[in-house]
Amino acid sequence: MRVIDHFIDGEYTSSLSGRQFEKRSPVDNSLVARISEGGQPEVDAAVAAARRALTGEWGRLTLDQRVELLYGVANEITRRFDDFVAAEMADTGQPQHVMKHAFIPRGAANFKVFADVIKNVANESFQTPTPDGRGALNYTLRVPKGVIGVVCPWNAPFLLMTWKVGPALACGNTVVVKPSEETPLTAALLGEVMNAVGVPRGVYNVVNGFGPDSAGAFLTAHPGVNAITFTGETRTGEVIMQAAAKGMRDVSFELGGKNAAIVFADADFDAAVDGVFRSCFLNSGQVCLGTERVYVERPLFERFVQALKVRAEAVKYGRPEDHATTYGPLISHEHRRKVLGYYQRAVEEGATVVTGGGVPDMPADLAGGAWVQPTIWTGLPESAAVVREEIFGPCCHIRPFDSEAEVTALANDNEYGLSTTIWTQDLARAHRMAAAIEVGITWVNAWFLRDLRTAFGGSKQSGIGREGGVHSLEFYTELRNVCVKL
Repeated sequence: MRVIDHFIDGEYTSSLSGRQFEKRSPVDNSLVARISEGGQPEVDAAVAAARRALTGEWGRLTLDQRVELLYGVANEITRRFDDFVAAEMADTGQPQHVMKHAFIPRGAANFKVFADVIKNVANESFQTPTPDGRGALNYTLRVPKGVIGVVCPWNAPFLLMTWKVGPALACGNTVVVKPSEETPLTAALLGEVMNAVGVPRGVYNVVNGFGPDSAGAFLTAHPGVNAITFTGETRTGEVIMQAAAKGMRDVSFELGGKNAAIVFADADFDAAVDGVFRSCFLNSGQVCLGTERVYVERPLFERFVQALKVRAEAVKYGRPEDHATTYGPLISHEHRRKVLGYYQRAVEEGATVVTGGGVPDMPADLAGGAWVQPTIWTGLPESAAVVREEIFGPCCHIRPFDSEAEVTALANDNEYGLSTTIWTQDLARAHRMAAAIEVGITWVNAWFLRDLRTAFGGSKQSGIGREGGVHSLEFYTELRNVCVKL
């Protein structure tokens, strides 16, 4: 049986305790690998290796040399593209077209984009008058923050891990990555890439394990970690923030969301149906930026509900490597129990189930997987649990609205504020709405269209900080000022 070990100081190593846990396929529940579970000794070793690298060969590299290495990492990921696709499919069970056209290419691009950002960013300088008339010169320096603890989610593991590792390394930091216990394969594979292109030992480290009383808790509490970046549930973010408070370590969080899609009657109907279908059901609804609340202007409501129903019922279940497959399982049986619990709760609260609501009939070889049906509800009040709470599954509630003011209030009436999508051909209204909706990112007539140079992050309970482009530098570097008297 395949064993996935930690990657510490340039080498794959097992746990001192010998403890392992199983990684099972979400597609059919078969055993994919056994994973070494890290504890305090492994985290200590990884952090120590990362700190040595800061003052070792890595810390002595010039900016151009560092950028060249990161381009090498991106190119090596591309060369081993099929290996990363296979590993991500084994971890998540999602269709290969999603991996090939979005998640893996974006993962490679994260290294090149942030290498370019750090190479081209300008530092500030000011000529400062002084009483003697000779003046002074003030200028800024950007220096690495140090060791970055990277705690990763399971829903798009490679993309979201490299979204953090790419800028961290571009800025000269070193990292200790704690991948989700559900998705350890691509983080481990990236260690081979780092070695292949000559990234110095200790720059990139991976410790596998769980959260409480395991690698995650030990990493976030470690005094040798200078900053922590995390994507995941808001409750977990609160726990990590408490740990980070000791030692006053910086944090950057992308947390939960209960995102809204708003469809006006003048929208391009087919484009809106296609966009909302993707935002509700891509990656089986396991997307932080996904849509679980849909508001449709009343003249379009019935037609839109039926069109989305047709699309949801046309998904093709199957193995991720099958080209005909368009829809995969949830990440685990544990997560499926959570999602099915919300499906049952929606019925108890009086929802009209437009489609779905349960587990699909699967062939015998897939019956053991974590499958659920894409699900659409109508008829619930805004106070219903499935309208207010993040489910993180392939489902949405659709409600009609009658005015711009009404739907703005509905969209904002939530503790989260990550993203929204607005579908309309009235650009003046689109701009008004985008300014009024309390979220970190608004799409107009699109969804999941990302420019990696732009600021990304959530409002309210959806996160702290912004990353992307030069905005990432604010978290991954310390800004120093130098004042020279002339």
